[in-house]
Amino acid sequence: MIKILFVCHGNICRSTMCESYFTHLVNQQGLSDLFFISSAATSREEIGNSPHYGTVRKLCEEGIALVPHRAVQMTSSDYKKYDYLIGMDSANIRNMQRISGGDPQNKIRKLLSFAGMERDVADPWYTGDFEATYRDTVAGCTAFLKFLKEQGNIS
Repeated sequence: MIKILFVCHGNICRSTMCESYFTHLVNQQGLSDLFFISSAATSREEIGNSPHYGTVRKLCEEGIALVPHRAVQMTSSDYKKYDYLIGMDSANIRNMQRISGGDPQNKIRKLLSFAGMERDVADPWYTGDFEATYRDTVAGCTAFLKFLKEQGNIS
């Protein structure tokens, strides 16, 4: 089983959108038995809160089921638990490395790096642009699944 943790600042917008979209993607391809997918925050600001209404609305518009979720914070033990810890932006990556005490196994990656882009997924909490976040989510998650298949992790 491949264990994936999507991570953003508050765990109510971007990481939750990725968790729901990637779950949808693997379900569509009949691969759900091969994955454990979750999400978390680098901060404590939204702990216990449900996903942002903009994330909920955008996923609903696209016909993507929202994974039941309440915001949680990433912990140092998550580094051992997960095979891939996928951050949304450079600040998330720095904070994920701080929380985990480093990244000796190269498990921490930025989402859009799988799509050949080093830019950040903009935080819709600040931008209000959930459409752009969704486009980045689709691009990043689709490329990530392709990467996993190319690595031979999925047959």
